[in-house]
Amino acid sequence: MSNNIVLLNDDNFESFLSQDKPILVDFWAEWCGPCKMLNPVIEELSNDFADRAIIAKVNVDESPNIAQKYSVRSIPSLLFFSKGAVIEQLIGVSSKEDMASIIEKLINE
Repeated sequence: MSNNIVLLNDDNFESFLSQDKPILVDFWAEWCGPCKMLNPVIEELSNDFADRAIIAKVNVDESPNIAQKYSVRSIPSLLFFSKGAVIEQLIGVSSKEDMASIIEKLINE
């Protein structure tokens, strides 16, 4: 896993929402095939946006409280945060272009 990806859990999630940068959170699980397909794309995004956005992952099996709080019922689910609020959400495997476009939009707000 890329060094640029932040691993979030029930203990540290809320503190990350106060960051000035946009945040993409990938909700995933070890047993999820589509999540594994998405991993290389998430790693690429973490490198592409290393200085301008935070790319994070939450394992829903290890941190069920966060998943419940944000009504994550299907994985992979990608939540895009800005200033502590969910701005966009993508469910399922999405293209790198779609994710990058949302991140760029949040950076330029």
